[in-house]
Amino acid sequence: MTMHDYVESLRSKHAHLEQQIDDELHRPLPDQSILTRLKREKLRIKDEIARLGSTRAPAVVASGEIH
Repeated sequence: MTMHDYVESLRSKHAHLEQQIDDELHRPLPDQSILTRLKREKLRIKDEIARLGSTRAPAVVASGEIH
């Protein structure tokens, strides 16, 4: 799996968690413990995506390319 594939996988998981959070919020009585768990996992994935993006950024700047 390439780094790009891994990041795309994380983005997909992040989007799925966003949908699960939205679904839970629209229930008649949302379960706060479920929401907390989902939000923490979503934040963990977001941080991982950001970390991976920041490790890639110097190479992009050094090469002069912007994607």
